[in-house]
Amino acid sequence: MSLWFSASAVVPELTEAWALDSGSAAWLTMSVQLGFVAGALLSGLTTLADVVNPRTLVAYSALLGAAATAGIAAFVSGAPTAIVLRFVTGMGLAGVYPPGMKIMAGWFREGRGRAIGILVGALTVGSAAPHLLRVAGGIGDWRLVLYLSAGLSVAGALIAILGLRSGPYEAPAAPFDPHAVSRMLRDRPTMLANAGYFGHMWELYAVWTWIPLYLAASFARDGIPYTTPRLAGLLAFATLAIGGLGAWVAGLAADRAGRTSVTSLSMAISGACCLTAGLVFGAPLWLVAPFCLLWGFAIVADSAQFSTCVTELAEPSYVGTALTLQTAVGFLLTTVTIRLLPVWQARWGWAWAFAPLALGPALGTAAMLRLRRRPEARRLAGGRG
Repeated sequence: MSLWFSASAVVPELTEAWALDSGSAAWLTMSVQLGFVAGALLSGLTTLADVVNPRTLVAYSALLGAAATAGIAAFVSGAPTAIVLRFVTGMGLAGVYPPGMKIMAGWFREGRGRAIGILVGALTVGSAAPHLLRVAGGIGDWRLVLYLSAGLSVAGALIAILGLRSGPYEAPAAPFDPHAVSRMLRDRPTMLANAGYFGHMWELYAVWTWIPLYLAASFARDGIPYTTPRLAGLLAFATLAIGGLGAWVAGLAADRAGRTSVTSLSMAISGACCLTAGLVFGAPLWLVAPFCLLWGFAIVADSAQFSTCVTELAEPSYVGTALTLQTAVGFLLTTVTIRLLPVWQARWGWAWAFAPLALGPALGTAAMLRLRRRPEARRLAGGRG
């Protein structure tokens, strides 16, 4: 998953090297999202995630994304070609994340929320990794960050090929069923869980994409000498990476207290952070840092639980397809806010650019509370809702 923000992490270097404007910089992430959506829809409509061995799908998809990312570093000198290869990277990642959740779900019945929470935690730390790679030696050397990210993805592919096994609860490969998707769309409990996920995704990737520039601008306004680009990069990495801990803790809590409760609380906290980011903009580091760490912890803590809900509500034979469709629509939605946030920033400044994102968590919380009142909620978290 280190491929996801590999180009976004080096936007300062690419802006100088390729004379990027804010729109082109946004497209370096948006194209990944769109590629992911295209790959996920292709997989979902063909039920590929339930027909092909998920271990094989993960491995070859990771290699595809690695090749596209390394190709940017090796051969590309401008945004247009890079955006195309970033789209290919997204298609590759569509064969990594949803099948990975299916593999994890196949190993657990009890404790499934914790297990998928750990998986989403790995996604979070992997997504944050390019910011750490940049701080470790990639400031001023964007190609190094892309090569290292590609190398990590190759390592992930090797682990998938050599180390993964199917779990005892994984549904056997299902036949192609053209009506499977329409049944999912008519299943109200599953769609309420999806609605919660969509509200969560309205916020998540816009924050992950633009928080490094928010921090750089905040530090510049603060004017303290020690707030260097390296420090801003470290805090951006920590803001994303701490979500791995959040996903694990929320998974433990959801298995014990219920998925609808944990997701609602998490979205309430992250939505409040969207509204209050302006109050800490330009504040001293001792205030900005804990605020961002709280935001990073809460913003992804609920993510795994929406997916876990789908594994408990959807048809067992087509869980992979249900997860793929959920993520496809969710990631398509992220392209809207990733592109709109620079527009909001130009109009209101960084202080209030994140405020409109609070709408997503508000609507997502309403959907999860509605799911909690339905009888099907007894199928969640061993009857805990």
